[in-house]
Amino acid sequence: MTLVRLDRTEAVVRLDRTEAVVRLTLARPERHNSLVPALLHDLLAALETLHRTPPALLVLAAEGRSFSTGGDVAGFHAVPRPERRGYAAALVGDLNRAILALLDLPCPLLGRVQGPVTGGALGLVLACDMVAITPRCFVQPYYTDVGFSPDGGWCAMLPDRIGEAAAREIQLLNRRVTAEEMLRLGLAQAVTEDLDAVIGQWQATLLGKVPMALTCTKRQLLKPERRSAIAAALEAERQSFIEQIDSPETEAGMARFLAKSA
Repeated sequence: MTLVRLDRTEAVVRLDRTEAVVRLTLARPERHNSLVPALLHDLLAALETLHRTPPALLVLAAEGRSFSTGGDVAGFHAVPRPERRGYAAALVGDLNRAILALLDLPCPLLGRVQGPVTGGALGLVLACDMVAITPRCFVQPYYTDVGFSPDGGWCAMLPDRIGEAAAREIQLLNRRVTAEEMLRLGLAQAVTEDLDAVIGQWQATLLGKVPMALTCTKRQLLKPERRSAIAAALEAERQSFIEQIDSPETEAGMARFLAKSA
């Protein structure tokens, strides 16, 4: 197994290669792999490496109790209000680039999701071709509680996956989607206590297929016009997020959320 070092001294994303398979791991467990600039920087660097030399198969994983809790509310709140729009523009822009880079990979992408997925981190899961989750996994938006405008594909990608009515209800109510419901909605293809066993079975099956046929299948499932529509919708999410981030309502919402979480 070879560890690919990224530019930063203490990378919070790892690439581990084992023959034809690469595992990309979010490695900031002490902060629940929240989507801070350092993590997104490393994620984009890792994806640039993968696009230069695509593996036969990629597994997206994470360390710790959570897969990712999305944007770090404390991090946003700590940014001085006059600088918050610029911070949000860069952060959500990097998240969008990461989602699109995952979608653009020519190889199958398997999601190994061991814990909660909240906020914009959903976009990383939606970019996967197949997803295995544990019974402890759940998805929850939190936008209407915190005061953020949705990002990470909640409006740009989720309605196409589960239907507009379901996506609307989950987001407006900030309703938690359990592992069983994720399976039923098609957000996951397996719920298991043994993620590595399921991922291993999928790997073995996929590595036995014709690589170019897998690439062609992915290409046909994400035609250029659909990819362009997703990119445009993600950019619309980013613009709305920027406009909302320094509003008095969002300021108050972040304060309430952080006080409740303390």
